[in-house]
Amino acid sequence: MRYMIEFVNVIPNEVEEKMYKDMVKYEYNHGIDVNYKQFSLILTEDSNEVVGVLKAYTAFAEVYIDELWVDSSHRRKGHGRKLMQELENHFHGKGFNNINLVTSNFQAPGFYLKCGFTAEFVRINKKHPNLTKTFFIKYFTEELQTQGIL
Repeated sequence: MRYMIEFVNVIPNEVEEKMYKDMVKYEYNHGIDVNYKQFSLILTEDSNEVVGVLKAYTAFAEVYIDELWVDSSHRRKGHGRKLMQELENHFHGKGFNNINLVTSNFQAPGFYLKCGFTAEFVRINKKHPNLTKTFFIKYFTEELQTQGIL
């Protein structure tokens, strides 16, 4: 049998559905709930101008932050912290284990430390130090973890 590998920008819906169903079945057979849900938080001004967005998703017992953006004319006013705090407030007490994210040196690793995150590890980019990645985590304090398990 011959196989072919193709790079695509978007997975066709029927392929994604097949993949997702099979992954959920596999996880279910191991007592795990994939619990995958994408969502975003959008911060607007009174004029309905969007000044910030936090894109994230849940998977298993974790919340993953994909992107945090604050419009350049609205930075250093606490908007990023508001978005981060709203995310934490929303998921606190709902059985999740942690919130995690990855950021590059040129972005704002110090910001995440100020938000109470811990640097778990750093992946150094020797050729381009600004592209060194820091992997951050912030654990929820509640004892009970109910997400991610059946």
